Amino acid sequence: MTPFTYARAHDVGEALRLGSTPGARYLGGGTNLVDLMRETIERPAVLVDVTGLSGDIEERDDGSLLIGAGVRNTALASHRAVRLRFPMLARAVVAGASAQIRNMATVGGNMLQRTRCSYFYDDEGSRCNRRSPGQGCDAADGFNRNHAILGTSPSCVATHPSDMCVALAALGAIVHVQGAGSQRSVPLTDLHRLPEDHPEIETLLAPGELITAVEVPPLAFGARSTYRKVRDRSSYAFALVSVAAALELDGDKVKDVRIALGGVATKPWRAWKAEDALRGQPATAEHFRAAAEAELADAKPLHDNAFKVELAKRTIVAVLGQLVDMKEVTP
Repeated sequence: MTPFTYARAHDVGEALRLGSTPGARYLGGGTNLVDLMRETIERPAVLVDVTGLSGDIEERDDGSLLIGAGVRNTALASHRAVRLRFPMLARAVVAGASAQIRNMATVGGNMLQRTRCSYFYDDEGSRCNRRSPGQGCDAADGFNRNHAILGTSPSCVATHPSDMCVALAALGAIVHVQGAGSQRSVPLTDLHRLPEDHPEIETLLAPGELITAVEVPPLAFGARSTYRKVRDRSSYAFALVSVAAALELDGDKVKDVRIALGGVATKPWRAWKAEDALRGQPATAEHFRAAAEAELADAKPLHDNAFKVELAKRTIVAVLGQLVDMKEVTP
């Protein structure tokens, strides 16, 4: 392991000052970063521990939530307001990892976790543009069963691994970011970049910027929501396909809907086309299928993962059908 120094920040100002040091990285729960350090994929010169910052969940009068970046995943999933108002978020967090990892992982760290592509982790034997820009992408022509079919480029086909971010994308979450002398808010759907020609640049964050919180706006029909994760085994594994969805009905028609996909894209994927296709339409399996077809029309399957196209469509239809039949939400 490459030598590094460690410092614990006591407030945001101190974190930003320490984070401006060349080679500095912010440390949350460490469930991803420390693994990458062991594999020598990440080689930070300074670790700035920010786990003591922003550890609260604020319930606002308008029904929104302000979730501190330091909130542990366990605390997020078990929070009463999250379970009652936004059950898709609680279920996504629980589906994402074991209890031990959830007890350590933070909301901010979850948003910034890096891909689990095996070629990305294979520092000695594989080419990876995300790890070493300009090397090439061995996944494109290699074993790519678990890779992306949406948002890909010739430079990278790796999926984004977060379950939590899929639910946050569907909920229209806003990420609060602070830098030296400035603050800004970024829609979560814009936080993660598509790979295009520079997959090594994964987010819109500038060097030294710190995520301080994520805001979940009020959603009147958020209680009629769920998260379904399709994976190879029932124990903790990364998604082949996942769907976060919320549905509002007006009689037998779709008044409003939120859908996001995981396991199929290079970033948490908001299904804007499917949503647009559904509003005002009858809430039937036929129309759910047509919306799914619209969303997956631009999919670019690889030689090992073409099954994801049909699997994603069927999962969207199944999840929306479940929400139509939902009489009462049980957190």
